[in-house]
Amino acid sequence: MAEAGGLPRLQVGTDGLAVITLARPAHLNRLHREDLLALQAHFSALRDDPAVRALVLTGEGRAFCAGFHLGQLGQGEDDPRLFEHTVDALEALPLPTVARLNGSVYGGATDLALACDFRIGTTGMELRMPAARLGLHYYPSGLQRYVSRLGLGAAKRLFLLGEAVPHSVLLAIGYLDACVPAAELDAAVAHITTALAAGAPLAVRGMKQSLDQIARGNADGAVLREREATCAASADLQEGIAAFAERRTPRFSGR
Repeated sequence: MAEAGGLPRLQVGTDGLAVITLARPAHLNRLHREDLLALQAHFSALRDDPAVRALVLTGEGRAFCAGFHLGQLGQGEDDPRLFEHTVDALEALPLPTVARLNGSVYGGATDLALACDFRIGTTGMELRMPAARLGLHYYPSGLQRYVSRLGLGAAKRLFLLGEAVPHSVLLAIGYLDACVPAAELDAAVAHITTALAAGAPLAVRGMKQSLDQIARGNADGAVLREREATCAASADLQEGIAAFAERRTPRFSGR
């Protein structure tokens, strides 16, 4: 029997903003293997497109995502770690990413959102990571992401207790960068994406990668210096300095 809903949709606007929408609202945007493959294809296309300035990841309906389809656990000999690889590919994107959490988030989707650089939620949403209640030991890169981004205490609370966590706590532990009424969600996301688009692409992308590597403890000082030197020799830096002196908005080219 065919499942309700469709594959994640990718839209790229003329303003350089890309939006990926999870599209199985009847099942709270549950992710199937074919959805993960589609997401990987979208990430690959965005990674190689210098015109895209930022990515927003969101869902249809009343929830952001219910996580991986548990009925497909253990399937897929082609890539038994498909979910992990998909989330890691999202985190590795050089362009900045924003999770537009239109509702609650469960299971592996909590890690999918955490792989984004910013998370904007809605009042009344909740998060639940039920791995321990299911008998699952979560994959290593996801555990590392939780600890590096939220701290050990918050990671233990979310993984080991397996309880539903309200938006107020998600704000307090840093999982959410902001939480607004549903009617204000688009404006809050636009505030973030506008600020990201105002930055020089080389600097934004380079510092995103460097900060993530520092947080994981695997930063290579020579690579960070190389990114620093690339920006120092860029046309974008010259444009930024000229625009500051002339009191105008810079016109960055990403070079």
